[in-house]
Amino acid sequence: MLMENKESFIPYIGKIIDIKQETPDVKTFSVVGLDGKKLFNHIPGQCAMLIVPGVGESMISITSSPTLESHMEFSIKKCGVVTEWLHNAEVGQQICLRGPVGNGFPVEGALKGKDILVIAGGIGIAPVHSVVNYMMDHRENYGKIQVIYGARSKADLVRLDEMQNVWMKQPNCSIDITIDRAEEGWNGHVGFVPPFITELKPDAGMTVIMCGPPILIHMSLKILKDLGFKDEQIFTTMEMRMKCGIGKCGRCNIGDKFVCKDGPVFSFDQLGELPPEY
Repeated sequence: MLMENKESFIPYIGKIIDIKQETPDVKTFSVVGLDGKKLFNHIPGQCAMLIVPGVGESMISITSSPTLESHMEFSIKKCGVVTEWLHNAEVGQQICLRGPVGNGFPVEGALKGKDILVIAGGIGIAPVHSVVNYMMDHRENYGKIQVIYGARSKADLVRLDEMQNVWMKQPNCSIDITIDRAEEGWNGHVGFVPPFITELKPDAGMTVIMCGPPILIHMSLKILKDLGFKDEQIFTTMEMRMKCGIGKCGRCNIGDKFVCKDGPVFSFDQLGELPPEY
């Protein structure tokens, strides 16, 4: 279990310094403290509570890598009151943040020295984006990196420019992108992510990071097992279950675990020990 970080209880005041429209319903917000510096340090996969006084709060994955020293980034899908408010915000707007929250991916543990397979769908690329950039900034510590990413359409692909112009140019790194249905102007792969995994047949010796809609996770997990992957090789994040982020509200309780304190990152052998409602 992650020890309580008392700093995670303290709200920081941040300022939005840049907003990038990623897709019709996803924007990336760059945030600094009022002193112009990064608010706090984090581990790839950790989250932050974004707080809008008088509106509400929402648990959001930190999209940027810890190696980005100038600011923090959050790629946020408009899907509720708080996120809608954020999507209407402008550069210069102040917001409150509390974090870091959760345990993050084991980039200096189980992932280090391994070939890494990243599987993501839609906005699920946001939590793993931090991991990929961290590994690329510490390239000597990791083997091959393969990313399999899909979305409903080309317009729904988050961070597509970065994948095509930065990630694809990194050594020993492959990026395989798919969209659900064929459309004009798209010359890449067409189809859902799980069958795409079957087509690509990734090496079963790789360590896997997955994030996306539940159906993508469940279908991809079955395919990976058919290919010879073991539960202990596969990690996912369950930050969508988190509410308070400090183990007090009980909303994320599953069996004897609290997602916000024992996760949100789990290996599938850990999840296999939990009740089926997860």
